[in-house]
Amino acid sequence: MRLFIDYEVQLIYYQKIMFRICFTALIAFLFLILPNISSAQSLSIEELRREIEIKRAEKEKLLEENKKLEAQIQETGRQAQTLQTAVRSLDTTQRKLQNDLKLTETKISSTELEIKKLALEINDRQSQISINREVIARTLRTLRDADYRSFVASVLMNKNIGEFWNSIDTLKKFQSSIQEAISELRQLKTELEGKKGETEVQKKDLVGFKTDLSEQKVVVEQNKKAKQTLLNETKNKEAEYKKLLERNIELGKQFEKELFEYESQLRAVIDKSKLPSERSGVISWPLDNIFITQRFGVTVDSKRLYVSGSHNGVDFRATVGTQVEAVLSGVVEGIGNTDEQSGCYSYGRWVLIKHPNGLSSFYAHLSSARVSPGQSVNTGDIIGLSGGQPGTSGAGYSTGPHLHLGLYASEGVNIQRYEQSKFCRQVSIPIAASNAYLDPLAYMPALN
Repeated sequence: MRLFIDYEVQLIYYQKIMFRICFTALIAFLFLILPNISSAQSLSIEELRREIEIKRAEKEKLLEENKKLEAQIQETGRQAQTLQTAVRSLDTTQRKLQNDLKLTETKISSTELEIKKLALEINDRQSQISINREVIARTLRTLRDADYRSFVASVLMNKNIGEFWNSIDTLKKFQSSIQEAISELRQLKTELEGKKGETEVQKKDLVGFKTDLSEQKVVVEQNKKAKQTLLNETKNKEAEYKKLLERNIELGKQFEKELFEYESQLRAVIDKSKLPSERSGVISWPLDNIFITQRFGVTVDSKRLYVSGSHNGVDFRATVGTQVEAVLSGVVEGIGNTDEQSGCYSYGRWVLIKHPNGLSSFYAHLSSARVSPGQSVNTGDIIGLSGGQPGTSGAGYSTGPHLHLGLYASEGVNIQRYEQSKFCRQVSIPIAASNAYLDPLAYMPALN
């Protein structure tokens, strides 16, 4: 009698395993037929992938064209400053900016296609999960009903005892497939979460690209106006251009002189213990491609260009419209544009960021500023676009496109209306005591 009861318990146990194996078989069958169920979606996904690849090829072509145009701009910049070279530089810059617009539009199209593809993939994963959930629910109901099935009914399901024990042996061999089915369901869930996360990243990129596009359109218009203004002022005569160039250089020197004299009178009490020690990597580079055109302090160019004989920052080569990045996380202290006052040949469009380590970074001659006062930024965030093309809004005192980066001890710099100035009294700029200026290269990554 005891043996009979043990057999009954075992039979009911293996009967439940049988139902679970059936469940696993159903799952495997569903995985096989699902590709056919979602074939229309798969076809759309493949079409989107092909379109994305086409856009990728377009982007590569535009990037290659940009390299050639940038090389032409740099070559023109190395030539003697004449009206002809100035116009040629503006024309080449115009082509490069138009190319930038096409590149950004391509990025937008490509990102929109990526988002559509991800939406289809997400829908596909959700459909698979929904079907599998239904299968699980039906299987659980079947297992529940099986608990009420009698031992006699279980035996009668097989023609003889030998066939029944063969079934049990087969069930044992397939028990491991249950865990595989669970793993596949978990994998589906993980893939779905990954696709959703990727979609959010793509959407964020899309917003950034659209911002780039609107800013680049403004810079394109500025460049067009600069060329027309240049031709109007010079009457297309080389002699008139020489006069214009000499006047601009003289105004720039006059501003630099009065600023130098004013700041030389200031003395800030700076607690050096609050500043990071000079070492590589305290701050990052402000551009993706680094080429230094003028260093901090006394240089050959600084003696030629500045009354003080010393350059108060570092200049980087950057064609108009190049993205400028924050060198360190911090809060935007202020922004401005000295070109708002006619005859003020100063920093042009600028941004000042205060960092939590006692430093403040300064970005000048921008064609566009993306940030606003009080805004928090992270290292590497785009804070604006480079400029410096003479005659364009935000260029300030500049002999050619570049980025000027300054670094201060935060305790020694503040933004104020420069009312003591003869030429720039209506605008606000960062004013720093002479001992607050720091060499940015002393804190940047080592040059390769």
